[in-house]
Amino acid sequence: MIALKILTQGIVQGVGFRPYVYRLADELNLKGYVRNLGNVVEIIIEGENTEIFVERLPKELPPIAKINSMEVEAIDKNNYTDFEIIESGDSYSGISVIPPDIAICDKCLEEIRNPNDRRYKYAFNACTDCGPRFTVIESVPYDRIRTSMDEFPLCDDCLEEYREPLNRRYHGEAICCSECGPQMEIYEGKNKIATENPIKVGADVLKEGKILAIKGIGGTHLVVDAYNDKAIKELRKRLNRPNQAFAVMCKDLESLQNYAQLSKKEIATITSNKRPIVVLKKKENYPFPESLAPGLHNIGVMLPYSPMHYLLFDEGDIDTYVMTSANIPGEPMMIKNEDIINGVNDFSLVHNRQILNRCDDSVIRFRNDELSFIRRSRGYTPEPYTISYETNDSTVLALGPELDVTFSIAKDNIVYPSQHIGNTNKPKTLAFLKEAIENMERITKINDFDIIACDMHPHFFTTRLAHELAEKYEAEVMPIQHHHAHSVALANDSSIDEMIVIAADGVGFGSDGTSWGGEILYTDIKNFERMAHLEPQLMPGGDVATKYPARMLASILKDEKLIKNYSDYFKYGETEIKNIFKQIDAGINVGITTSTGRILDSMAVALEICHERTYEGECSMKLESAAYYSTKDLEIPIIIEDNILNTTEILREVVKLYQNGEKKADVAAAGQNAVAHGLSELAIESAKRKNIQNIGATGGVFYNEAITNTVKKCIENRGFNFIQHKNTCAGDGSVSLGQAITAKKK
Repeated sequence: MIALKILTQGIVQGVGFRPYVYRLADELNLKGYVRNLGNVVEIIIEGENTEIFVERLPKELPPIAKINSMEVEAIDKNNYTDFEIIESGDSYSGISVIPPDIAICDKCLEEIRNPNDRRYKYAFNACTDCGPRFTVIESVPYDRIRTSMDEFPLCDDCLEEYREPLNRRYHGEAICCSECGPQMEIYEGKNKIATENPIKVGADVLKEGKILAIKGIGGTHLVVDAYNDKAIKELRKRLNRPNQAFAVMCKDLESLQNYAQLSKKEIATITSNKRPIVVLKKKENYPFPESLAPGLHNIGVMLPYSPMHYLLFDEGDIDTYVMTSANIPGEPMMIKNEDIINGVNDFSLVHNRQILNRCDDSVIRFRNDELSFIRRSRGYTPEPYTISYETNDSTVLALGPELDVTFSIAKDNIVYPSQHIGNTNKPKTLAFLKEAIENMERITKINDFDIIACDMHPHFFTTRLAHELAEKYEAEVMPIQHHHAHSVALANDSSIDEMIVIAADGVGFGSDGTSWGGEILYTDIKNFERMAHLEPQLMPGGDVATKYPARMLASILKDEKLIKNYSDYFKYGETEIKNIFKQIDAGINVGITTSTGRILDSMAVALEICHERTYEGECSMKLESAAYYSTKDLEIPIIIEDNILNTTEILREVVKLYQNGEKKADVAAAGQNAVAHGLSELAIESAKRKNIQNIGATGGVFYNEAITNTVKKCIENRGFNFIQHKNTCAGDGSVSLGQAITAKKK
């Protein structure tokens, strides 16, 4: 007889791993036990079939489970009489991986739709193969007593399932039923409605055009009928969100295919158990009002992922609802019933289970048929990344930039990325960031740091927070340049040691104190070198020119007579235009930027597509959507001198073509192509100088499919390898990851 001790790390808590181990051991007639030890699962086995057990263990895992490492050692026999799951301990200090929340499984879905099942129409049905994890966990080891389910003692029927090794709910910590689990209620205003079916009432009021808040698994959605123009406009008015597209939830794939184009990869992603929002191209017979996604050729769509979503569709006859986060723009989602009931909504569908960790919907877009995260959150967080390089011994907390923030915790060669946090220039979101850091410390059991990494911008709230936390942990503050962090996250994604990177976005604080955003960088992960960039342009009014890009256009073109054609885009008309040129001449409150985003925004103004940014990336996104309908190829020449792309001449040519009567869509496409070709040429020449074969692309500009495709084609046609994000965000959501890796690079 052989006795073995096995320590497994990975996604092995909260996923039915211990019940799986029990069943496998029982089948092979092995004795011993399995238990959680904080950050690992410990298995002790004795018997004749231990080798078979070790061979089969990683091959037959439950749907969510994943083994990253498995240590096996022979031990002395203890002559156990059976195999059992024993009480958890917390004596091991290795790497912990908490699984993300995932969609309801087919078996649980079948139960809530079966009138003969005891969980019929129950909105919190779950088992070891599905349901909430990250959003209900308070600390590890993952047991019910350390989750928000601890408030709901199991009834006799659920307890029997929980204790039955062959049941799929065996030691499923989130299981419950209508007798013992959370319950839903619905309110009109502050008044509770007496009903046995709150979800049915919710479906009914949505059909009447009302705004309904639904407290879900990891946050709250504001919901309206996606076909109801009046309801959508009212929601926009109450949220003060005049133009930003609303995501929608469609009841099933068949309904979705009626109005959106889907590739095989998009279908696989949107139907996966992670259930992200996927940005899809609209079909010609798109049935929704323009107010849903104004000025855009695409729409963000997700399928139902929780029991309450499926029940909402089952109880109504609408196949698509607006499902947008219930928060004031820039602030975190509401998760407390009192806040939800007092929100901008008419009705509130809430429940009595705590949300311990907010988690927004993830957002994905495919470019050249390759997945790109816009927001990596629910369904993916907090599953960690592995650092592809040799690391130092420091433990790092990286705080990200200021907008679209995530934070990351790095220890050994593992980085835990947080869920989407948001814009930390808002006090409530900054408070959420601090709270989320504390939660992640508990979950990972990492609560001491050697380095606090942050952005180089001295005035970011995250930079100030870095210095506060450095005092708390007696840690070093390590500022890291914004675009370098982008580059490192990209390089790690592909395990590349050095590369040339095109870093194109709206803004990032540069090493020279100016605003960067159109950069060609060389990086070897630890360090970077600025090789080339876009032409520096003046920003009259600084950030004001970002919100009102007509000011940027005026500054770039330097033609007061021409700019008067756009006087309607200036609040004070020609008077403001005159003052802008005086401001530029005097150099008062005038910043300098190489931002690609500002150039694309200026094109949108020049082509009368968009003249005010009411949400992040609005003008550039509408420019891309206009260009999507181009039917004619126009060429705009590019000028490069001293490793600088002349963007003034590109803008002048855009204006000239438009004034000569060329179609808006065709000129928009030509302008984008010129920028893409210019960035590509700068990168290719830089790669030649460094004798490097790999050229990557990162930054928010590379959510633009047309620009990404053009850059990819240019680079590959010249014999270089094109690298793009696959498992990380092209935008600011990956900055904290890059910061953490840079700080950890040996």
